Amino acid sequence: MESFSLILAIVVVTALAFDFTNGFHDTANAMATTISTGALKPKIAVAMSAVLNLVGAFLSVEVANTISKGLVDETGIRPEVIFAALVGAILWNLLTWLVGLPSSSSHALMGGLVGATVASAGFGAVHGEVLVTKVLLPAVAAPLVAGLASMLATRFSYGIGDKAEGDATRKGYRAGQIASAGLVSLAHGTNDAQKTMGIITLALIAGGAIAPGSNPPTWVILSAGLAIALGTYIGGWRIIRTMGTGLTDLEPRQGFAAQTSAATAILASSHLGFSLSTTHVVSGSVMGAGLGRKGGVVRWSTATRMIVAWVLTLPAAALVGAGAESVTGLGDWGTAVVAVLLVAASATIWKISRREVVDHTSVVAETTEPAGVVTTAIAAVIPPPAGTVTEDLTATIPAPAAEPAPATPPAATV
Repeated sequence: MESFSLILAIVVVTALAFDFTNGFHDTANAMATTISTGALKPKIAVAMSAVLNLVGAFLSVEVANTISKGLVDETGIRPEVIFAALVGAILWNLLTWLVGLPSSSSHALMGGLVGATVASAGFGAVHGEVLVTKVLLPAVAAPLVAGLASMLATRFSYGIGDKAEGDATRKGYRAGQIASAGLVSLAHGTNDAQKTMGIITLALIAGGAIAPGSNPPTWVILSAGLAIALGTYIGGWRIIRTMGTGLTDLEPRQGFAAQTSAATAILASSHLGFSLSTTHVVSGSVMGAGLGRKGGVVRWSTATRMIVAWVLTLPAAALVGAGAESVTGLGDWGTAVVAVLLVAASATIWKISRREVVDHTSVVAETTEPAGVVTTAIAAVIPPPAGTVTEDLTATIPAPAAEPAPATPPAATV
């Protein structure tokens, strides 16, 4: 029977709070393109994603085991270390949500855990080979592989569908996009929900509630699945807007190609136990789909900001996690101080976000961001797809002047 201390209960609640932020932070991964192309209404899309996230949470525990058994030395970790790691991850999630950047919740959690563990037990408590092979390498390879697959799939779909334009074709791709979006949501549950399962399991082991090497208990799987599903339903509308319309402009067949490629990569990584960032995978797929269509472009200024956020996620969360661990190490009052600061910072970020509210009614608003030099250059050398009309196109050959009407002969006189 599991026994709980106060600090262990605080860690579990904080972990579920992180799982909730993970849900609304990563809703865009599954549903941004579906919403932006009009395949589903925003509220219906997030409800569907929430249900499938919950289902996906029960399909596998491989990623959870990577976190609870492989990333750090579980025998030298205190529950306070897990709490400090979660503080770093939650604050990074909220900050990037505030500015609408689709950064990685997974890497925020990994960074917070590594930073807090190093601050508590030194670098020797982190399993460097697991960090490199199952976190860092997939972080680099996944968006490249998914982007290339999405670009090829987009080009293939346009290649075979040039003569099949029409309402029936568009409806078919919209249906396919809904199915692929559901698959991404299911895959997200198998990967991201498990990260919280792993962190709670690690806390239970550290607190002596379960034996080392144990799999996540059933109640952990259920609570993590429900938390991420609820967060998904709330909808991270700011990030959905960035992913759906701020990065590139997608047609239904591009959205279908992007989501199918992303779902395949995520499900494969979950099977192998890789702690993959679904944000990286979907972002790479969206960019690949944007480049795969003739005349399609990517807004590289937005993409650059996203990549900078990706690079900063691990070290930033690690620094916050290490700082929080230094304070919690001072005793119970230190843990209380960190908890109060977390609540205060979260409330402040939420209050700032109310200055410009983004919800389901404004999530598909047109972006005002200029295309940028690279996009302009690509658009100049690649012709637009057949059937499109450029708005600023003007005629260069004047229309022939109308010939004067022949004169009516005078009426005959008698």
